[in-house]
Amino acid sequence: MRPIDLRPLIADPHGTLAALREAGPVHRVQGADGNPAWLVTRYEDVRRALADPRLSLDKRNAKPGNYAGLSLPPALDANLLNMDPPDHTRVRRLVVKAFTPGRVEKLREPVRRLADGLLDAVEPAGAADLLAAYAGPLPIMVMCDLLGIPQERRLDFRAWTDALITPDPARPEAAREAVGNMIRFFTGLIAAKRAEPADDLLSDLIAVRDAGDRLSEDELTSLAFLLLFAGYENTVHLIANSVLALLDHPEELRALRKNPDGLAAAVEELNRWDGPGPLAIRRFPLEDVEIGGVTVPAGETVLLSLASANRDPARFPDPDRLDLHRNNSGSLALGHGIHYCLGAALGRMETETALAALLDRFEKLELAVPREELKWRPSIRARGLISLPVRWSATSRTRF
Repeated sequence: MRPIDLRPLIADPHGTLAALREAGPVHRVQGADGNPAWLVTRYEDVRRALADPRLSLDKRNAKPGNYAGLSLPPALDANLLNMDPPDHTRVRRLVVKAFTPGRVEKLREPVRRLADGLLDAVEPAGAADLLAAYAGPLPIMVMCDLLGIPQERRLDFRAWTDALITPDPARPEAAREAVGNMIRFFTGLIAAKRAEPADDLLSDLIAVRDAGDRLSEDELTSLAFLLLFAGYENTVHLIANSVLALLDHPEELRALRKNPDGLAAAVEELNRWDGPGPLAIRRFPLEDVEIGGVTVPAGETVLLSLASANRDPARFPDPDRLDLHRNNSGSLALGHGIHYCLGAALGRMETETALAALLDRFEKLELAVPREELKWRPSIRARGLISLPVRWSATSRTRF
């Protein structure tokens, strides 16, 4: 049987996934690179699979000829998204303390100052591409500040990330160039931090590596890459997708303005409803594994659809309705099990802060183009807009 083409997920992800979920729990599909994979669509199956130790993230367990995700050199690929225990346990333990809820909460005020500064810059114009001017810069500023990355290199990193996630068919060499630039960038940055340590996370990780040799050099560069890459890519789209969802649901937006204390719960629902990560990182069975009544052979690729699971009516009543008061316990938007998103607390806080600053600043916020003109990035890996043109009237009216 010919694998199902996943390209319709770009134009209509939730409609396409609903049809697949109704048709069956597991489907043979064609991955982003044209190679086959198995797509899991139903909540209970996805949740169990996320925590199943028989499903490996290590690409060395992949059978040739199956979808294996991004292909990166060892200097960027030796990261948590390609690791199983015990290496995953060791590396995650070294960095997880930087992202505890308590430490993240101490960053809320600095992040709010960054958000307000970005809005100060665009407010007089009365309109902007909110993704380019606000949702995009804020997460990269936060992660670069944490890691100690110089201001003048931040735009470079955004361009390299975009080249990897949404390759330009007209420039197939762009992704390779981005990878080479990233390796040179992180190698040079680590050398500079090693020579002159500073009060930042990257200097701390270098000290751990050099003192106890608990990180290899490839693990160190790969971890720095992953923190910046994931910290930017997921949060920028969660912020932008959330703004669009609120503009598409004015009654929910009005209710949120009246109840700023509901913002944290609102972000959980916005992430469930249309989050930036439609798929969990690909997995490879260490043995033949039964999922949803289907036997997936060892070494073949398993794609767990977080977007489909989070709209499974067997778990969430009326799942296609955005309800900012919904009980979202059990949402899989940030994963489950030992690979639960390392930066979950930071991403939530940044999104809450970005929305609070925006809604506090602008009483009337609306799209500046017809809704049908908005375009999504041509990727099944990331659910994100290409641009988000908005306009506003400015007043301070709400306590966020």
